[in-house]
Amino acid sequence: MESVEAIEIAREAFWTILRVGAPVMLAALAVGLAIALFQALTQMQEMTLTFVPKIIIIFLVLILLLPYMLATMNTFAQLIFDRIVSIGM
Repeated sequence: MESVEAIEIAREAFWTILRVGAPVMLAALAVGLAIALFQALTQMQEMTLTFVPKIIIIFLVLILLLPYMLATMNTFAQLIFDRIVSIGM
């Protein structure tokens, strides 16, 4: 395997990680910002108020996007498996 192929695999792995992780992280960020704004406007500084909605939203996003995430990881796995087979021949 040449360095170009290793870089290509690393690049694909990086983009796969971003595609799988970004929706959940962006949802958590949006909920966190909304709750922080709510707490700043109402001056209510309850610690549990930040965690419970984030957990619920992350859980819902995971349930909704699980097919997309699995398809993305499956595509990457197929790419890696094909490269392994081509190296072995």
